[in-house]
Amino acid sequence: MRRLLLALPLAIGAGLALWLSWPDHDLWWLAPLGIGLLAVAAHGAGARRGFLLGLVTGLAAYLPALHWSGIYVGDLPWVALSVLQALYVGITGALCGLLSPTRTSPRGGRLPGPLPARLPYPVVVAAAWTVGEWLRATTPFGGFPWIKVAFAMADAPILPLVRYVGTPGLTAAVALVGGLLAVAVRHAAGARSARRSRPTALRHTALSLGSLLGAAALLWGPALLPVPTDGRTVDVLAVQGNVPRAGLDFNAERRQVLDNHVGVTVEAVRSRAASGVPRPDLVVWPENASDIDPVRNADAGQAITYAARTAQAPVLVGTLRTDDQARIKNTTLLWDAQHGPVAAYAKRHPVPFAEYIPYRSFFRHFSDKVDLLTHDFTAGDTVGVMDVPTRAGSVRVGLGICFEVAYDDLMRDAVHHGGQLLAVQTNNATFGYTDESYQQLAISRVRAVELGRSVVHVSTVGASAMITPDGVAHDRTGLFTAAALDAALPLRSELTPAARIGDLPVWVGVGLLALGLALRPRRGRRGRWGRRQRPTRGSGTRLTEPSDPTDG
Repeated sequence: MRRLLLALPLAIGAGLALWLSWPDHDLWWLAPLGIGLLAVAAHGAGARRGFLLGLVTGLAAYLPALHWSGIYVGDLPWVALSVLQALYVGITGALCGLLSPTRTSPRGGRLPGPLPARLPYPVVVAAAWTVGEWLRATTPFGGFPWIKVAFAMADAPILPLVRYVGTPGLTAAVALVGGLLAVAVRHAAGARSARRSRPTALRHTALSLGSLLGAAALLWGPALLPVPTDGRTVDVLAVQGNVPRAGLDFNAERRQVLDNHVGVTVEAVRSRAASGVPRPDLVVWPENASDIDPVRNADAGQAITYAARTAQAPVLVGTLRTDDQARIKNTTLLWDAQHGPVAAYAKRHPVPFAEYIPYRSFFRHFSDKVDLLTHDFTAGDTVGVMDVPTRAGSVRVGLGICFEVAYDDLMRDAVHHGGQLLAVQTNNATFGYTDESYQQLAISRVRAVELGRSVVHVSTVGASAMITPDGVAHDRTGLFTAAALDAALPLRSELTPAARIGDLPVWVGVGLLALGLALRPRRGRRGRWGRRQRPTRGSGTRLTEPSDPTDG
């Protein structure tokens, strides 16, 4: 119990460090530090105490980081989501506690002879975080991969590594840095406790410094990796039209929101013409730019056609469509100036509890807020890519609507199906002046490097930006302002190594954890090779000897 009480402040500090590493705090270097703090706390703790410490870390991280999820619907959804996410960090802590090298047996008896073969602790930490984060990103209801460790690295020197290993691999690398920091701390403590034995103290010191140098090399070395940004360009105009008000009723004046986007588009195109700048090749509007179905409502369609004809360019329009079976779909339409809608993409991953309510009757027992959503959205079933004709030639645009940008498989699908440019259309009005908008923009920046594509990240209310394949956000906008963003973005067609390997880092992590479990001594008083140890009177066997700090 005393050891647990001493470890709890480390777990809390770990969670707060992770929170501060994410936008809009952007202290990226705190992510490996936070992981290292949990690794120190969980070392030798066993599965149950490790789970508790991980849960505490998760709560300290997600309660403040996800506060935006409850600003208009109350505390229950926010707390429930945060607790759910924290449970997965609990799994990570349990794995670290269970598989950390130690010279004591599962029941506390000291194992005779050399330490049994084990995975190095930094490898355990990296694998546990990778697998735990993947579980969080895929379960339940398709998962919630919103604030991964990898997504905190948009401004970090390690970011170029994501091009080669994807977001699971980047999380693994950052967690490996955290594990190395934990081992450095343990060896530093070993050097201090072994002051009377100079060779032992020197060995601990050397191992501590070696771990720190390894962590520094892993964190800053990837800055030397190439991140290509060349390619023929396409001139894109992205429009952030703004909404009358923040909150759940942001679109109570739906026609006003549509008119805002038409007006900003027309003004931007006329301003370009007055400056002698050619008209854009493509115009991109955000999610919910027209929540009046422009196919069924002629007035809305005419307004979009007016904007497209003024720009003399096709427009990607975020809207809501109702099909012949009365199913509502969150949709992107490609609107041609002469022919109207010529292509459509329906969101493949509607957000549970936001765009549809799973098990509505059950969850109504906990909150009547579930009935704020009166109609469940239906998922689309085709990959989000469109061939867009432009003056620069046909451009294949990959699409992700709002939270879809956080899902690895959906965004990889877009480039595997030929996407040369990515458009992330989102609406952040329902989250007010919170960090949610900045967290999402950071995700798009990481995706740009991971997939080697320019990204048009456009929101109804901000933050919007034009992102080049090196992850740099150009013309970043503020919240709840009207703005037009204009950039010549490079088009790229090659598949990055990350796009090719997919979830391979996850399966490597699974394999390493399985190996760690296989190497772990079995329960019971058995020494090396399973020989039963029977302590005898006077034998000197100690059943409660603490872990040796060299076991890192």
